[in-house]
Amino acid sequence: MSYDSFRHFADSWGLVFMALAYVLLVGWAFLPRNRKRNRDAANMIFKDRDNG
Repeated sequence: MSYDSFRHFADSWGLVFMALAYVLLVGWAFLPRNRKRNRDAANMIFKDRDNG
């Protein structure tokens, strides 16, 4: 595979792959089963160190 053909492949299908990966990762973060974990992570900085 030459550099030009690899560059063409990366420009077209690489962009599709990255967009698909982005949509999947963002969608996974908003699944209902992750709600408690996300809420806990968001409020972690407000917890007292002694009351852990």
